[in-house]
Amino acid sequence: MKLGVVGLGSMGYGIAASLLRAGHTVCGSDVNADAMQRLQAEGGSSEAIGDAAQGLEALVVVVLNAAQVETVLFGSLALASRMPKGAVVICCVTVAPEFARMMGARCEALGLLYLDAPISGGSVKAARGKLTVMASGSAAAFVAAQPVLAATAEKVFELGDGAGMGSAMKAVNQMLAGVHIAAMAEAVTFGITQGIAPETFLKVIPDCAGTSWMLENRAPHIVSGDYTPHSAVDIWPKDLGIVLDAARAAKFSAPLTAAALQQFVAASNMGLGRQDDAAVAKVYASIAGLSLPGET
Repeated sequence: MKLGVVGLGSMGYGIAASLLRAGHTVCGSDVNADAMQRLQAEGGSSEAIGDAAQGLEALVVVVLNAAQVETVLFGSLALASRMPKGAVVICCVTVAPEFARMMGARCEALGLLYLDAPISGGSVKAARGKLTVMASGSAAAFVAAQPVLAATAEKVFELGDGAGMGSAMKAVNQMLAGVHIAAMAEAVTFGITQGIAPETFLKVIPDCAGTSWMLENRAPHIVSGDYTPHSAVDIWPKDLGIVLDAARAAKFSAPLTAAALQQFVAASNMGLGRQDDAAVAKVYASIAGLSLPGET
């Protein structure tokens, strides 16, 4: 297939690379020219995404937020109006369910198929083509997207016949993930106050009931003192904001989510927004006057 991938960050690049390995023609687009050049060096098309749009069978959108999705599809790039009827837009971005429904309706009005397909698994699973996809859309959208999903995902959950339910499930996942990262950071730094080194914490807790996938994935970043972003701090004010907006609309109280959000906002305000989200531990450490590994 001739495919487009817009957004070549840690997740999008892995998706594009997985599609290349599966033998598809892939045209990538990103504001980072280095990412585009790297993809082309690995076999990606050098054609500009705007020029390629008229021949695309599927477009995978892996940008940062809803505003960028709208720009890609209907704004300055306007790819939706350039794609052929019957092509499928696969939106992997964490957005509000109502926004997903709106994008689906606008694409369908142009004769396009739309799959609301947020993803989970991190950059490592993206690179391996082993993502989990929480998807909803018409039966035709799933059929059209199947080759893309086969190359990029280990598990695909089909959650409904229209856009919105995929994004709703992603909101549930992000509620848990954000709270778990903040809880991990709190526990690591609390352990330091009790004389427990982060290295010891990481040796013991993964074999205890208090562990979580996020703890096992993010705590090593704290132990190593390496905050190279796999998932950045600044993702969480956006994602947990989506969760809380949905909760507010449902008149649902989500106090743990609200508390976690404040810690990520504090981290961003400390200038840590582009660091790995495990850097939220620095908020706790700063307040408590503690030093984390790698800090003097």
